[in-house]
Amino acid sequence: MYKIYINETPLLLLNDIEFRNYPDLPNKEVLKTLYKGKTKTLLQHIDMLEKTDRYDLVIIYHEEYERLVSDFMGLYKTIEAAGGLVTNEAGACLFIFRLGFWDLPKGKIDPGETIEAAAVREVEEETGIEGIVLGEKLLDTYHTYRTKKGKRVLKKTYWYAMQAKTQALTPQTEEDIELAVWMKKSTFFAEDRIVYQNILEVLRSGEKRS
Repeated sequence: MYKIYINETPLLLLNDIEFRNYPDLPNKEVLKTLYKGKTKTLLQHIDMLEKTDRYDLVIIYHEEYERLVSDFMGLYKTIEAAGGLVTNEAGACLFIFRLGFWDLPKGKIDPGETIEAAAVREVEEETGIEGIVLGEKLLDTYHTYRTKKGKRVLKKTYWYAMQAKTQALTPQTEEDIELAVWMKKSTFFAEDRIVYQNILEVLRSGEKRS
């Protein structure tokens, strides 16, 4: 199964068995579509998701799952990034605030760089933190966006748990980061904050392992 966020709405790509076993969501507006091998159908769904938030969830399924995934991925330029959910000795997490959204530090993987090295480097660069101890892999997330020239991009981000001591932070302003702060999750969720859905998944993944 692939879960890809398009305009903050999850799109699931499922094989036939996964579709049959997927639970009903009676309180959600769900669109379900059998893929019949025409990429035009995929583009119609993508275009709809980019323009509206009508549905809570969109599911596209096909018994030839690898073909479905290949056809979908072929509509995008894929880039890979890595980042981390950093916690300190007090149990606070390292958050950043950028362009109106609360986020977690992450960034593109450089050519020839390992995923783990990129994750640590990007967290260091975006927050000024030092002494990171890399932990376990948490999950991968996928989301899409358009470039200034209108090209469609699919971004895959590898997320890791990390540990670091409490220390002063320096937000990377050249990357439009306004704040880098330590905050406990209870404090973070005590207020209504604007957060990307894939970031919420990372936070939930970290919670399951704590």
